[in-house]
Amino acid sequence: MQISSRFTIAIHILACIHVFGKDYKITSEFLASSINVNPVIIRKILSQLKNAELIRVARGTGGASMVRTADEITFYDVYEAVDLIEKGDLFHFHENPNPNCPVGRNIHGALDDKLRNIQQAMENQMKQYTIQDVVNDIRQKET
Repeated sequence: MQISSRFTIAIHILACIHVFGKDYKITSEFLASSINVNPVIIRKILSQLKNAELIRVARGTGGASMVRTADEITFYDVYEAVDLIEKGDLFHFHENPNPNCPVGRNIHGALDDKLRNIQQAMENQMKQYTIQDVVNDIRQKET
């Protein structure tokens, strides 16, 4: 299991918008130069962030800006925006355990609640961190 890099790229995008937004036009090319990925990837993630109403993007070369303040956008908000998980479940269960095997017959019952609890704990932890936390850490490291 691994959360895709879209999550950390989206956090990076939002941190850049917050840090540079007053002084620079935040375009996909600008962001791509900081993140060091293709601007096409940036545009896809910007679109996801816009659809989640975390940012607004002005047409043409208008640039991106945040809809909410950095301390109002949690890691969980970003995760929901860019890392769509199948049916809301972080863990994908194998399709056809053998019903003739005692393990196969009972594996769902033995794991389902545990996996749901793990996912809930992760999501609750993600709700504790904001873009502002990231920006504060970056600024601290720069001093």
